[in-house]
Amino acid sequence: MTTPLPSWPPRRTGRRTTAPYVAVPREPADPSRTGRRWVRRRARGMNADAAAAALDVARFDARQNSRFEDLALDERGPAELGEWERIARLLADADPGTVYDPDTDDVVRAELAADAAAAAAREAAVREAQRIAARADELQALRELGTLDQAEPRTGDEAVRDELTRRAGGYIQDDVDAWLARALAARRGHYREEAARETAAGLLPQWVLAYAALLAELVRLVPGADVDQLAFAARLATTEPEAAGDLAVFLARAHPER
Repeated sequence: MTTPLPSWPPRRTGRRTTAPYVAVPREPADPSRTGRRWVRRRARGMNADAAAAALDVARFDARQNSRFEDLALDERGPAELGEWERIARLLADADPGTVYDPDTDDVVRAELAADAAAAAAREAAVREAQRIAARADELQALRELGTLDQAEPRTGDEAVRDELTRRAGGYIQDDVDAWLARALAARRGHYREEAARETAAGLLPQWVLAYAALLAELVRLVPGADVDQLAFAARLATTEPEAAGDLAVFLARAHPER
């Protein structure tokens, strides 16, 4: 019997790992900006006379384009004409013999700075979205293990709550809301900081805030009370969040000492 020859190159038996996909922010398409940049490249090194001649040509082209509906609605043409007008004025007001240099143009510098800031903002938004997605995966795993209540809340978990709700097709995730409310009431995790609690007040739904406030007052009224014994607080906050909030305020007034 003939022994089959081994394959070459050897087959890989392990799973191939790939680097996680990272979205690279791209500059949004802007015909007006493209037109202005094209004019600046053409105008580099031009003196006042050359810029004035180029402006005449641009005006002629604009008149010709206005006769055609598709070109008349184009954003790039008017932007190019406006940039030629600006550069021509700039050189006309400058000292004789001055040539145009976009590298020393204050308008160009300001635009580049704004572009850099916008790009940084897009990159930050992508990183934040990735962080929220990773944290949502983590909380989902804890839910499946039944250990979500043991987790410490972190800064930004309010946005993670919204992500989990989105993944569920818009259905409210009661267990996540209850976890946040109990953590807020006990001031666990980042909720130890007053600023974090104030931020949560503007991000979490009314019933979660009412449940947290009522739960905090009930635990203060009956120290050592088990959360399971206070399940009625969650039902009250869910069905009558305003009444639950009023009750929490009433209990706080009845026992103002901390």
